[in-house]
Amino acid sequence: MTMTAIAVATPGGPESLQPRTVPLPEPGPGEVLVRVAAAGINYPDVMQRLGRYDPPPGASPLPGLEVSGEIASLGEGVSGHEIGARVVALCNGGGYAEFVTIPSGQVVPLPPGLDLLSGAAIPETFFTVQQTLVMRSGLQAGMSVLIHGAAGGIGGAAIQISRWLGARPIAVVSSEEKADYARSLGASDVIIHTRKDFPEAAKALTGGEGVGRIISIAGGDMLDKNLRALARFGTIIQLAGLDGARSELDIGRLLGRQATIFGSTLRPQSSALKAEIAASLVHRIWPGFAEGRINAPRIAILPLAEAAEAHRRMETRSNHGKLVLVTPWGESLETTA
Repeated sequence: MTMTAIAVATPGGPESLQPRTVPLPEPGPGEVLVRVAAAGINYPDVMQRLGRYDPPPGASPLPGLEVSGEIASLGEGVSGHEIGARVVALCNGGGYAEFVTIPSGQVVPLPPGLDLLSGAAIPETFFTVQQTLVMRSGLQAGMSVLIHGAAGGIGGAAIQISRWLGARPIAVVSSEEKADYARSLGASDVIIHTRKDFPEAAKALTGGEGVGRIISIAGGDMLDKNLRALARFGTIIQLAGLDGARSELDIGRLLGRQATIFGSTLRPQSSALKAEIAASLVHRIWPGFAEGRINAPRIAILPLAEAAEAHRRMETRSNHGKLVLVTPWGESLETTA
């Protein structure tokens, strides 16, 4: 049997993403086969298309790191999943397709209250925030969290998870429109960095102490600015290096803050850790969806065959909402987005 998938013909521009007819994958031991309704698009997909982000050993060469859909079949030794169950999943690759095989621990129930198309926008960002902000940095109720790119996927997930767990999310955005969106997600305060010096604004909002946690996606001079906004014993979580791959910082300020700085990428992590993150999400965060206090981001839907156009929109930042590719089967499903 065969299926349609999107492959990278040769590394390059969006036009290098082309539909292909490929064999239908079969789940190996410990894997499930998911019939894909929709696949979320993430910046690492763009980097892979450009030839700058190779899939880990053993991963599918096809792009796509998150999907929603239904379980079509189970590999040997899989328990805790049922054929036909509606799920969202973190892929090791291969999500831009009608079917994909995924380690069973990375497949979780569709969050309560979501449809499948909206669900495709959840895994990559929520797994990332849960692992870094909650599990690794030890987020606690009452902490203040400064969130850069707060109107984006990571930022939106960080706002909602922080708020749900009793922390104080402070959003940093570039415009009033994005500020309104961050507030709609639950940001306690919003700093428009084009109008204010965000380190000083963050300190003013925290009585001069600074914030306990910072999620940053920018490099360059941003690292030292983040240190200025950080409280003593605070933590900076670096998730990307936009606007500059190299940074300089004031070592004296770093020592004085007794700060922790760590970086993280999700895809190379082990399946065991991803399964641990998945279980933590279902236990601690999925109840927020059930209560209507956590929601999926806005989505912009394109057919699977238009993956190239989706990448163009991502690179030009002309999209409003999370870009989602929908399979022919997914097109028949209703969305509440």
